[in-house]
Amino acid sequence: MPARRSHAARTVFSFLKVPTMQTSIQKNTLAGDPATPIPAQAHAPAGGVSRTAYTVLGAISFSHLLNDMIQSLILAIYPMLKQNFLLSFAQIGLITLTYQITASLLQPLIGLYTDKRPQPYSLPVGMGFTLSGLVLMSVAPNFGVLLAAAALVGCGSSVFHPESSRVARMASGGRYGLAQSLFQVGGNAGSSLGPLLAALIVIPHGQRSIAWFSVAALVAIVVLFNIGRWYSRHPATKKKAATKATHPTLPKSRVALAVGVLVLLVFSKYFYLASLNSYFTFYLIDKFHLSVQAAQIHLFVFLAAVAAGTIIGGPIGDRIGRKYVIWASILGVAPFTLMLPYANLFWTSVLTVVIGVVLASAFSAIIVYAQELIPGNVGMVAGLFFGFAFGLGGVGAAVLGDLADATSIGFVYKVCSFLPLIGILTMFLPNIEQKRPARG
Repeated sequence: MPARRSHAARTVFSFLKVPTMQTSIQKNTLAGDPATPIPAQAHAPAGGVSRTAYTVLGAISFSHLLNDMIQSLILAIYPMLKQNFLLSFAQIGLITLTYQITASLLQPLIGLYTDKRPQPYSLPVGMGFTLSGLVLMSVAPNFGVLLAAAALVGCGSSVFHPESSRVARMASGGRYGLAQSLFQVGGNAGSSLGPLLAALIVIPHGQRSIAWFSVAALVAIVVLFNIGRWYSRHPATKKKAATKATHPTLPKSRVALAVGVLVLLVFSKYFYLASLNSYFTFYLIDKFHLSVQAAQIHLFVFLAAVAAGTIIGGPIGDRIGRKYVIWASILGVAPFTLMLPYANLFWTSVLTVVIGVVLASAFSAIIVYAQELIPGNVGMVAGLFFGFAFGLGGVGAAVLGDLADATSIGFVYKVCSFLPLIGILTMFLPNIEQKRPARG
């Protein structure tokens, strides 16, 4: 166990080193000196067989943790903002909509651009936008400034997700599902930490304490700068790697149908998640009369379950196929969502853990399936689906906020419980994956 801890620590701290603290050996390595070759696992030849670069994956996952921790912190302080600024549920939804739409509209465009012109150092720049939004939100005097702060955080996400997803694939060594899961689990872990830190720090100390988390953004900028250095030296940035499909070529009409099905599956997943991410604390307070802090602990448990589900889905998809994981994740969660609105507090806690684990296992499988469906467009596909997921989360938050104002929070959960039934559409996805050889 101590050896594992030290390895994990080296993974993070190796990417925290500033450029000026290099030995002569490191400088020769960065310069491409043949006497000090770069390890194969970090710099595999494009199109060749490579080993998984776990150090890079650990660093990008850690950055994802910090990025999404900041974002989920904003979601977790909604009750405080609602009270401080006398906001309605519709205005709470509008904050989420502003953040999510800003991210969703820009992500596919950034991914499409960087597919053709790689931008290794765009990652720390994007985190700079997130840092600016965080600081602005801590001093926001009114609702309009809150929206501007949310938009800045959205801009940061629009750069971070397509580019970091590309880095994960570059470092995967061919184990694309595992790499996407490791990348995404960092984000989910960060999302689960946000409500916990909000309960322990922001709620007791007030709005201005949000600025304390700028330290996390600064750490992320340092890590991402060093990832950018690795990215800039990768063969994929030097020349256009030949991209060959590893599955039978499909007609454009089949590809379009498959993408449409994937979009509907992402819709069902993220519209339902919007009901939990944005309004679960309000649901618990309204139905079970919990305190704000107690409700946030329940939200933390749910988001931790999402993190667990994310890490499970990718490796299983690598082994048995992405389509089977998508089937089980989207449609398989339906019985639990249908029971949730009628459960007591104990069973609500149990069901939300099951829902989080099962539902979260789908997204890495969807991303890798789509990247294999449209080869050669890694950034565009990642940006499209991450952006679409963010956009649906924002639209879902706004629509469900209006519905909650017009009816009740309980009614919202009854309506949303039917969304996972859309998973039946998975039957229309083509079987594009070949039998994978066992890895030694």
